[in-house]
Amino acid sequence: MNIDALLAEAALQLAQAGIAEADIDARLLFQHLAEMTRSQLIVHGKQSVDERTCKQYRWLIEQRSRRIPLQYLTGVQEFWSLDFIVTPAVLIPRPETEFLLEQVLATCSLGDGISSGLDLCTGSGVIAVILAKELHCPVTAVDISEAALTVAAKNLARHHLCKQVALVCGDLFAALNPHRKFDLIVSNPPYIADAQIRHLEPEVAVAEPYLALSGGPTGLHIIEQIATGAEAFLNPGAWIFLEIGADQKQAVEALFTARGYDEVSVLNDWADRPRVVQARYTRSH
Repeated sequence: MNIDALLAEAALQLAQAGIAEADIDARLLFQHLAEMTRSQLIVHGKQSVDERTCKQYRWLIEQRSRRIPLQYLTGVQEFWSLDFIVTPAVLIPRPETEFLLEQVLATCSLGDGISSGLDLCTGSGVIAVILAKELHCPVTAVDISEAALTVAAKNLARHHLCKQVALVCGDLFAALNPHRKFDLIVSNPPYIADAQIRHLEPEVAVAEPYLALSGGPTGLHIIEQIATGAEAFLNPGAWIFLEIGADQKQAVEALFTARGYDEVSVLNDWADRPRVVQARYTRSH
């Protein structure tokens, strides 16, 4: 069987499994396996595929047909024009988190000197990596999952940031030195209400880590803990940015305002949905 025929067979199987972009996923999985570019696939489409490669490729297609995310099968996801390692231990980085980081950098590059950053619920470490690269400051990255931190450590090594980013295993602020202060806290916390998780796409509801999705009964459990706990770890004038659910704007604005934060606002993402809360801590401890 040649490459073109194998891709057509795979695309049909994926389409029958309900995969929206069956042709693209079939192609990307073959490119990953054969280490070929898209141009090479086009040029060599009539080239025969050996039996061993066919067997490996069909296994990948079977996994994707079972709604295992493409990124978990290839082991990589592009984010911020960089490649990051991903496994089922971490959420797959999404454009919404790129939007979060754009807002952070737009605000914190306006003359506010950031000498230290904290990334809560770091997962694969993408936020910590981008903060360290773009703001040129040391970053502490926290996650409760040791498996997630293993992935984050690989991404720090991949992007040569092991000395600039410190990984901490713990539940939000619990493992931090209580006297430590930061100029910036950024987080993509779990913010989906538990009852809503089962209604998400199978790639998310079944394949991605529940711990990284679950925000408790209202979706606000972790956000509330961060808003409350952050006060003790912020320098006066420090910023806090969180990614939130599109239906949480009013509740989150009220939460941060009630806690005494200033300049509280919720920003709409590229799809015009409420996505990022930003607030400033101006009080002295």
